[in-house]
Amino acid sequence: MPGSMASWARRKGNKMQRVLICLLLSTAAFPAFAQRDFLTSDEIEKIRDAQEPNMRLKVYLIFAKQRLDQLQQQIAKDKKGRSLVVRQLLEDYTRIVDAIDTVSDDALKRKLDIAEGTHAVADAEQKFLAQLQKIEDSQPHDLDMYEIALKDAIGDTSDSIDSAKQDVAARGAVVAAQAEKEKKEVESLTSVEQKKEQKAEDARADPTTVDGQPKRKPPTLYRPGEKPDRANQ
Repeated sequence: MPGSMASWARRKGNKMQRVLICLLLSTAAFPAFAQRDFLTSDEIEKIRDAQEPNMRLKVYLIFAKQRLDQLQQQIAKDKKGRSLVVRQLLEDYTRIVDAIDTVSDDALKRKLDIAEGTHAVADAEQKFLAQLQKIEDSQPHDLDMYEIALKDAIGDTSDSIDSAKQDVAARGAVVAAQAEKEKKEVESLTSVEQKKEQKAEDARADPTTVDGQPKRKPPTLYRPGEKPDRANQ
């Protein structure tokens, strides 16, 4: 595997691990942490209408550009308290980029032709990356309030560009292998949780156990093999 492909696959794997962890935290242990929608209701409808992968990629690119246009307006205004809006725009933009990669990967797994879409993604995201890097280089006075979100946006955009430039066949093979790995990880985590639940249920159903372990017998004063003298009891 060429160096660039190996590097991309490693970053892709690391990103998916973070997604899995976030998914488990948000849906299982901490439902209150579920993320807000990063698209408006109208945008969601447009995505639903764009069933063909190439078209869907282009629609997502429109939304990404809109977020960056809004971001530049906020940076230009230098309005007090803008940092929250800037951070939310960056987070929404990054999730749109992640959605673009998801659409591409899903299409590759289904062996669909997305050459047109990936070409459009590579061209547009090169411009997006330049915009983001220009903001970072300008060092806004409130950068510390959204620096992490900005770095995430830059990193994910760079990764997405690398993905779009990869050989389709080679990328498809990596995507398929990664999907199988993720499937096994999810199944493994699910299996562990199911075993814990089953063990707890068995313990509750069996009065001779405590937390799944046999109850300890009460101590006795009799020697091994000695039986109680019932006549004296």
